[in-house]
Amino acid sequence: MSGESGAKTTQVPGPAIILVEPQLGENIGMVARAMANFGLSDLRLVAPRDGWPNEKARAAASRADHVIDAVRVYGSVAEAVAELRFVLATTARTREIPKEVLGPREAAAALRERESLGQATGLLFGRERWGLVNEEIAYADKIVTFPVNPSFASLNLAQSVLLMSYEWLQSGLGEGELPTRAALPELDEMPAPKAELVGLMEHLESALEPTGYYRTEEKRPVMVRNLRAMLQRPGFTTTEIRALRGVVAALEGRKTKRDIARAAGEEDE
Repeated sequence: MSGESGAKTTQVPGPAIILVEPQLGENIGMVARAMANFGLSDLRLVAPRDGWPNEKARAAASRADHVIDAVRVYGSVAEAVAELRFVLATTARTREIPKEVLGPREAAAALRERESLGQATGLLFGRERWGLVNEEIAYADKIVTFPVNPSFASLNLAQSVLLMSYEWLQSGLGEGELPTRAALPELDEMPAPKAELVGLMEHLESALEPTGYYRTEEKRPVMVRNLRAMLQRPGFTTTEIRALRGVVAALEGRKTKRDIARAAGEEDE
């Protein structure tokens, strides 16, 4: 197809839009169109039901071909967010995982602030019918909830992406001040990529297995989820994650410096 519309579009850095198990190609296409309207272009799909590529998606994108052509497909949320350093999850429901809840304008400001620090960001959107599950929300740093009429709170997938894409563009209009500035800690280093954080989580969970920490198999999923929520909260840097993995390795009984360095990812340094 001709790239005429893509050639005229200015690619603006911004958050990755991540759709988890989207069902209809038409919905993916309408999401791509909404993204293009407001200058976003990084669309990621996690296990789309009808596979990819999808011609129905291209047709519904209404010539947002540059977004469709650049789509990346992943097998899991963990893979889709692996190199991102700050992720927000969109959900309208109260969840068991305690995370800070932002409105869309505040969320856009937080994303803009992180991007200004050179940090790759992303927005998670759930399935059309039931959204995101707790295990997927656990990969996010904070939650975004839309202020909608409580008696008719349902938004479709493209509407949700459109609202966040609009707020993203609005947050960057004008010179200097943002409409809402998110309060961020002083950061000496960027937060580690999600893949490194997940590695720490899995290492700790594995180390705890033989200790009896989980008490019963029935309690294990909730205890693991709570551990992951706590580890997600501080925004550990790569250096901090390596240090923590070294601690876990030492507690596992890996006595040699080489064993501990290998667990911490420092063997070659």
